[in-house]
Amino acid sequence: MDVTLLKSEINYKYVRSSGSGGQHVNKVSSKAELYFDLSNSSVFNDQEKQKLSEFFNNRLTKDGVLILACDESRSQFRNKALVTQRFLELIQEGLKEEKKRISTRVPRSVKRKRLKVKRINADKKANRKPPTLE
Repeated sequence: MDVTLLKSEINYKYVRSSGSGGQHVNKVSSKAELYFDLSNSSVFNDQEKQKLSEFFNNRLTKDGVLILACDESRSQFRNKALVTQRFLELIQEGLKEEKKRISTRVPRSVKRKRLKVKRINADKKANRKPPTLE
């Protein structure tokens, strides 16, 4: 994955942020929104695009655009850096190969222990019942 080429395909938009800041917040657009068009990206092959679209299934728009936003900081530059870092981490996580699960046998001692605990609980509950008079 070529990070510089990936960053060149990102578009940013700056909007007014909510939260603290007083009167200044009404004048400055410090919230950074990142737009990445996954469907038209030249960085990834078709298989990687399919894998990423499954990973981002709830985050993608109908057009296949990923939108991430950050307004944690009052600084526009800091918000841009944070949203870019978050984007790169999500891409790496989405492309990660899942490990195949190797099934193993349940040990005999674990089965014995489970049945022993089951027997103890059954005896405990049986002792709570009133005795039968025969």
